[in-house]
Amino acid sequence: MTESDLLRDEARYCSFGDTVHYIDPPKIFSRCEGSYLYDSEDRPYLDLQMWYSACNFGYANKRLNDALKRQIDTLPQLACQYLHKEKIELATAIAQRVEKTWGMQGRVHFNVGGSQAVEDSLKIVRNACNGKSLMFAFEGGYHGRTLGASAITSSYRYRRRYGHFGDRAQFIPFPYCFRCPYGKKKDDCGLYCVDQFARLFDTEYCGVWDPKMGVAEYAAFYVESIQGTGGYVIPPQGYFEKLKVILDQRKILLVDDEIQMGFYRAGKFWSLENFNVKPDIIVFGKAVTNGLNPIAGLWAREELINPQIFPPGSTHSTFSSNPLGTAVALEAVKMMAEIDYEKMTFEKGAYLLEGLKDLKKRHKIIGDVDGLAMALRMEICSASDSFTPDKAMTDRMVDESMKADLEVDGKKYGLVLDIGGYYKNVVTLAPSLEISYPEMDLALKLLDQLLTRVTRHQ
Repeated sequence: MTESDLLRDEARYCSFGDTVHYIDPPKIFSRCEGSYLYDSEDRPYLDLQMWYSACNFGYANKRLNDALKRQIDTLPQLACQYLHKEKIELATAIAQRVEKTWGMQGRVHFNVGGSQAVEDSLKIVRNACNGKSLMFAFEGGYHGRTLGASAITSSYRYRRRYGHFGDRAQFIPFPYCFRCPYGKKKDDCGLYCVDQFARLFDTEYCGVWDPKMGVAEYAAFYVESIQGTGGYVIPPQGYFEKLKVILDQRKILLVDDEIQMGFYRAGKFWSLENFNVKPDIIVFGKAVTNGLNPIAGLWAREELINPQIFPPGSTHSTFSSNPLGTAVALEAVKMMAEIDYEKMTFEKGAYLLEGLKDLKKRHKIIGDVDGLAMALRMEICSASDSFTPDKAMTDRMVDESMKADLEVDGKKYGLVLDIGGYYKNVVTLAPSLEISYPEMDLALKLLDQLLTRVTRHQ
């Protein structure tokens, strides 16, 4: 069957609701390896997003692929009411990692996808907080598209067709310093944005606090310590420390969504480790299996998840702790314990960020670059002021990058880019943690060529 035949059948028989068509026609890929995807003509596309950070350790990682193959030949499937050692060992490794990092005891609960794990966390929060259903979350935050998860995701478009299932979160401005919603400057704002959140508890007439009983109407604050879909926005140091003091004073739980930034994407096992606060619940997924077999889950403090408060059957999914997923995840966690990914990702990220800063000096459409380890951003703006968001230019970059005709040293490449941000004008860069320095140099050359091309006819 030809590619045109496949695209014809996709247009006729596939739901468009389970995918995103960034370009027309959509691209069909045939194989992958390392940092590259390949199309049906075997043209290489250097992937700088790695499936929204699901493939942190590179495509077709041999060690992780082999773990999956071993499990297929031993115990490929098992009903989740029974136990297998990979589940127990994986939960133990994650729980012990949290205990080592923050000195807190807790338990791990599995599910299949990130949205489902967020749903499970909502159940744990509501159960532990006497049924409170109201949550805080951030503007620009993304936690999934199931009914419950979309209620704490800031984008109305994910809820518009379906109405509300439970209560929508109250969305608080994220500390987006390049586009501060309060018009402040990072160097002298004094974390003004946190003070505005604290103001909600000054009096009962702000609507969230009963000072007579000392009780908040809100149960938890769902955070991404670095925003993902929101555009890899990195908060200033001190922000989360100041926020956590307020939450602890008001007995509001901190739920840390690590689905996109966990497992060394931001230089630490958990991204929140960069910001010196302790979570009450951690939600994880994506890279824990390197995208090979879906597994997601959560860690929660013992007081929130012990069998007395959250007994067997409290929530369940048929494939929640499937052996294939837990086996790959266990191998990934072992690999992360053996290899110094912290040093590797901070060094590589600093190298890439310097390259992006150099691009910014030479291309006026780059308004901002920033990054923490291997989570980097390049914000595309009008060349006239290097600030006004330019979505059309960003879309043009995506279209041109997928033509696979960018040429370096006589060889042609495509570039796989992902676009995020509040105005869909941010190129979010999440390359493989295993990317080589020559591949990073290639990426910067290809981006330079791409930026030159799209601005040539302005």
